[in-house]
Amino acid sequence: MDTLNTQFCDREPIHIPGAIQPHGVLLVADPESLTVVAAAGDVDGMLGVSDFVGRPLQDFTSASIAANVRGLAADGPGYVGVATGERGSFDVSAHTADGKLIIELEPAPADRGPPGIMMTDLERASVQFDAAETFDELCARAAAEFRRLTGYDRVMIYRFLDDDSGSVVAEDKRQDLRSFLNHRFPASDIPRQARALYLRNLIRVIPDIDYEPAPIRPEGSDLDLSDASLRSVSPIHLQYLRNMGVAASASVSIVRDGVLWGLVACHNETAKHIPYDVRSACRALGGAFARQIRVKDDTDAFRERVRLRSFQDDLVGLLSREGSLDGAISNHVDEIRHAFGGDGVAVLRAGDLLTNGRCPPEADIRRIAEWALPRSAQSVFATDRFSEVWPEAEGWRTHASGLLAVTLSTAEPWIVLWFRAEEVEIVEWAGNPHKAASLQPGETLAPRASFEAWREQVRNRSRRWTGPEIEAAGRLRAAVIEVWQARRLRDLNRRLLTTIDEKDLLIQQKEFLVGEVNHRVQNSLQLVSSFLALQARGSNQPELSTALEEARRRLSAVALVHRRLYRADQVQAVDAARYLEELSADISSSLGADWSRKITLNVAPVLLPTDRAISLGLVLTELIINATKYAYEGQAGPLSITLVEDRANFRLTVADQGVGRPSSGGRRGFGSRMIDALVRQLGGELSYEDNRPGLKVILSAPSSNNGTSTLP
Repeated sequence: MDTLNTQFCDREPIHIPGAIQPHGVLLVADPESLTVVAAAGDVDGMLGVSDFVGRPLQDFTSASIAANVRGLAADGPGYVGVATGERGSFDVSAHTADGKLIIELEPAPADRGPPGIMMTDLERASVQFDAAETFDELCARAAAEFRRLTGYDRVMIYRFLDDDSGSVVAEDKRQDLRSFLNHRFPASDIPRQARALYLRNLIRVIPDIDYEPAPIRPEGSDLDLSDASLRSVSPIHLQYLRNMGVAASASVSIVRDGVLWGLVACHNETAKHIPYDVRSACRALGGAFARQIRVKDDTDAFRERVRLRSFQDDLVGLLSREGSLDGAISNHVDEIRHAFGGDGVAVLRAGDLLTNGRCPPEADIRRIAEWALPRSAQSVFATDRFSEVWPEAEGWRTHASGLLAVTLSTAEPWIVLWFRAEEVEIVEWAGNPHKAASLQPGETLAPRASFEAWREQVRNRSRRWTGPEIEAAGRLRAAVIEVWQARRLRDLNRRLLTTIDEKDLLIQQKEFLVGEVNHRVQNSLQLVSSFLALQARGSNQPELSTALEEARRRLSAVALVHRRLYRADQVQAVDAARYLEELSADISSSLGADWSRKITLNVAPVLLPTDRAISLGLVLTELIINATKYAYEGQAGPLSITLVEDRANFRLTVADQGVGRPSSGGRRGFGSRMIDALVRQLGGELSYEDNRPGLKVILSAPSSNNGTSTLP
């Protein structure tokens, strides 16, 4: 006899059954031509169409329905409309799969009420959800509302747990039925691929578990029916329902934050069909229920976070005010224990051990601390099953079945351990989850048959550490470390204050002296500039006057930097934008009114070291001089100056609309050689581009002095 491996269920291809439940009809159509290529169900009897292969879709429904199907294919799966067949009306829905149109027709009730009634029912249910004060009350109201909406004999709210097993947290049923409330179901009852389909297809209905599957004809065994409501169900699951005494079932997925939180499981002892509009209402109600679950969870977590944050703030305040840190922790160790719901707490720093509450013996605490230290060095370590993580911990289960560890320092070491005692839990399963199924040679997989209550005693576990508690422990760790570091720095800061005050005075004196030097240098440069201007005006030689004027402009660029340094609060850097604005205004005023109207600036604020600002000003001066000489053959013309910062670089652009770059004739003047030297000093690049018309000169260089050369 071979023991059954429950992973067989996980490998069953339930999304491609090759058949449907026969209470409806499934049509497979080509999305381009809308001709039917395959079908399943009683097409002839329900729709009055035989020889369906190759027939246009409108022969099965209507022209308007066929048009709606084509439009829906582009927008996604959904409801199409109502079609009339041989056996009354049918609700039509459609989606795409494997490049084909999948059209489903299901019987529509003749006595369907107006949509407003359904909307009123949904609003009533939402009000009931909103009025629930607790999580248990919310689930109980949800079970009642889903049962009222569907009319099933039993409705259960089934929640998935961390190990993928499930627990019935609420139930509404017919009075004579046995109860599954608080019963646990093993993870193997809902295999992995079934949970994936529940997440994808939010509602699944089996009107009659004793149906005969209707195969897709002429072929369709590999067609993906994941999104099909009529998809045939696994025979294993059908037998599972029979074993529970269920004749019809429906499942509504409860999805929270994209994760399958649980199911609304509906069971009936007789065959029962849910029409499309009721299924849509169940889907909407399931979404509303999931949102309310999130609200309740978030509200509870928020309250817990507020409580823990208040404790943390109070404790940090006490630690910050009191004398020694060790003394402060000793005085408040009881509050530290209660804040995180620990039955005991131990603080180990170097060789000193402080305990409070129910803790293991001292020698064992030191062993636990040694084990936990590397595991909690970077983040909080928390477990409610300590012996499963570390088998040796089983000997301390009465005091330490749960552990929360926070390392404050690995050097000393310094660690805080919270302990939670064992809480023996009696879990009531719907059948023995550990009983192995078996297969005889030649037999097929069969589900478990017993759902009789089976009780199990669970040991070596404590109350779980909640998410807010673990988060708060991490924040407390960071806060205590911060207080500790602040205390260590406080003494150092006191020793440094006197030295800093003295150095501040020296720095102020130095800055004053440097400012005075800059002022005197600026005055001297201004005096020299005036001499050059007088000399240029007094010269009868045009070339000499031009050269002197160019020299005066270069000198003014340097003097302007010193003038700005004298006016500024600090002398290490210059605002290049304001500097270039003043420099351009100075140059344009010397060129005359015609040029002043033609020069435009668009400069962004860029902070440059003083020496780089001087080099930049000299480069701009040379480029303006060149433009006035060559761009418009001595006449005034448009000249655009732009300065921008690009990450760690600045970019200066000077563009004209003149005749373009002049030919050097093989000989380069002083200005060109000077520009080359300045660009090398800046560690930058100078490029010339066609401005269409005119010339655009671009200087790109680092904003800092790192990696730049010096002027030769």
